[in-house]
Amino acid sequence: MSETLTTNIPSAERQVADSHDLIRVQGARENNLKNVSVQIPKRRLTLFTGVSGSGKSSLVFGTIAAESQRMINETYSTFVQGFMPTLARPDVDVLDGLTTAIIVDQERMGANARSTVGTATDANALLRVLFSRLGQPYLGSPQAYSFNVASISGAGAVSIERGGTTVRERRTFSITGGMCSRCEGRGSVTDIDLTALYDERKSINGGALSIPGYSMDGWYGRIFNGCGFFDADKPIRDFTKKELADLLHKGPTKIKIEGINLTYEGLIPKIQKSMLSKDVDTLQPHIRAFVERAVTFTVCPDCTGTRLNEGARSSQINEISIADACAMQISDLAEWVTGLNDSSVAPLLTALRLLLDSFVQIGLGYLSLDRASGTLSGGESQRTKMIRHLGSSLTDVTYVFDEPTIGLHPHDIQRMNTLLIQLRDKGNTVLVVEHKPEMIQIADHIIDLGPGAGTNGGEVVFEGSLAGLRSSGTLTGRHLDDRATVKPSVRAPTGVLPVRGASAHNLTNVDVDIPLGVLTVLTGVAGSGKSSLVTGSVSGRDGVVSVDQGAIKGSRRSNPATYTGMLEPIRKAFAKVNGVKPALFSSNSEGACPSCNGAGVIYTDLGIMAGVAIPCEVCEGKRFQASVLDFHLNGRDISEVLAMSVTEAEEFFGAGESRIPAAHAILVRLSDVGLGYLRLGQPLPTLSGGERQRLKLATQMADKGEVYVLDEPTAGLHLADVENLLGLLDRLVDSGKSVIVIEHHQAVMAHADWIIDLGPGAGHDGGRIVFEGTPADLVASRATLTGQHLAAYVDA
Repeated sequence: MSETLTTNIPSAERQVADSHDLIRVQGARENNLKNVSVQIPKRRLTLFTGVSGSGKSSLVFGTIAAESQRMINETYSTFVQGFMPTLARPDVDVLDGLTTAIIVDQERMGANARSTVGTATDANALLRVLFSRLGQPYLGSPQAYSFNVASISGAGAVSIERGGTTVRERRTFSITGGMCSRCEGRGSVTDIDLTALYDERKSINGGALSIPGYSMDGWYGRIFNGCGFFDADKPIRDFTKKELADLLHKGPTKIKIEGINLTYEGLIPKIQKSMLSKDVDTLQPHIRAFVERAVTFTVCPDCTGTRLNEGARSSQINEISIADACAMQISDLAEWVTGLNDSSVAPLLTALRLLLDSFVQIGLGYLSLDRASGTLSGGESQRTKMIRHLGSSLTDVTYVFDEPTIGLHPHDIQRMNTLLIQLRDKGNTVLVVEHKPEMIQIADHIIDLGPGAGTNGGEVVFEGSLAGLRSSGTLTGRHLDDRATVKPSVRAPTGVLPVRGASAHNLTNVDVDIPLGVLTVLTGVAGSGKSSLVTGSVSGRDGVVSVDQGAIKGSRRSNPATYTGMLEPIRKAFAKVNGVKPALFSSNSEGACPSCNGAGVIYTDLGIMAGVAIPCEVCEGKRFQASVLDFHLNGRDISEVLAMSVTEAEEFFGAGESRIPAAHAILVRLSDVGLGYLRLGQPLPTLSGGERQRLKLATQMADKGEVYVLDEPTAGLHLADVENLLGLLDRLVDSGKSVIVIEHHQAVMAHADWIIDLGPGAGHDGGRIVFEGTPADLVASRATLTGQHLAAYVDA
């Protein structure tokens, strides 16, 4: 089922001339791909469609982009390659015609607490140079405006060549940085509850310390006992002031124990470096729990959260400091920069204007440069990463995007389409994995994978034009023109959840009654205040279960089976049938492969570079000792069970000798949320934002919550699966629950009982309720952007 590559290419100059204008893939077998062969036209916009789990990402990211990255690494010298990961070649027979691939994905932007939107996009660097030239009073170099550079002074000896003789001279030096000394450029200070660090009634050797990882059996025990700063056998409450200060606050100090040079550091600076310098949400669950219990974060009183010292804040351009500039909404900052006119910095102003205009153009004008990058959603992170490429002079590059419409209102999707077309028209190849019809319609070429997910997918079911896809009969083709209708009648609410005076972020003292017992959908453009309203005024209340797309707390060892609790009854069933201990069937316990410690891969962390995972040669990625795999449950060993998809496992554990009701109930919920294609042992970090949210939903459906809050649950869902999601939402409401959904998909809006629309715009142009009522009333009024797009959708 395919067409010639010239179909749907808009002009003669875009015709595919010969094989040099193609990326050729032959025999791709990564993950579930079944010997896939495709020809992708270069310098075109190619869309990859298909249900979740059909193999789109395996083809685009796991094969094409991965091989491009591997080949680029091989161009470096042998010496440099020695410091780089050894990337395995994708499982493919032929892959040629590749160009440099730039991946723009939805991975959250950095866990570094110092990273902001401004530092991540070079906007801060340009602003610092601007203020170093025009700011008054004049402070000197750009680093005087950087919250990552401290002001220090000192003296030291330097070697100088004079008349053929090297002499040593003592020189003084000073560095003027912009860092606030109180908070060290973080914008917040921490207050640590000492009772959460230790029990003062006990000695250190007696188990006083309650900090995760501080065991007296290892090096910590040797350091505390051999440092000489206090008596580790004395109760902490009996310490002198100096001993307590050394225990808590002493800076890094060299010590020698048993002939080994070591470094002693007080508990608080050690905790600040190892735990508080990272985004709390990225910490291991037990460490995160400790930080949330022991540490209180408050705005720094010296810099009022700006991260900058008084000198940096005092320097101004037209009465605006760099702190003021970074706190502005970016669309306002762009206007302010446009108003500056100084020929001495004309090129700098031009570059800064273009960068800030790119934010506005891409729909992120509501952000501010001082926004912590770790707080951005997956969609916001991806669009922020796009910024650096929009003004790039590179051509003949392959740009790879992963659902760039996630988090975008229908009004904003057209702008995203324009940007992708601009990248293509500069002579680049643009590959996009996407589900939204609005984006599929702009494609020059479409490759549809399927027919299903997991083992039922991995094949190219269509390759060609939009018109060809419509008539192809594939699942995507059949659902491409799906349109929902507004419900003729809506449910009556059973009560209301009152919100009064909501003012988080851009909300303008909002009062609203959210109806209970119905399906309520919150709508509005990105940045209008939807999430602020829910997270600030609804989530956290008694009986409210919030299910977002944030990272799932767990390591690379975690998977759907462990996260949902399903593995526990499965391990017990294996143990009972075989007459052995359940711990044998845990890859984190006694059954683990000794070579990879049950990880299935040998993972090498390369610091600032991307780490690399190589399948374990001993267990061949199965994670378990060979002897454990001799034990079976209804003919399957534990590694084979973890390799099953949810759909396969639902049948396996639903009847017969392998019937496990507790596991089967969880599997049914996973199927209900559209995750039937996931493997039970798939590592959690490989899941998309939408998959993470649906996994959380399946897990929390067993809770006793009365109100469910979902953040764009259609993210990552194929057109055919949206109907299944609506059925799930209906079942939740019909069971007596209240469901509140933040959503941009018009089918969900049309299916709602009640809509609360925020806007009218984003940032300070939003934050207000612009409509409350039924979908039918919103369509009839067409008074808001959402209403206009919903009316066009249901009338199409």
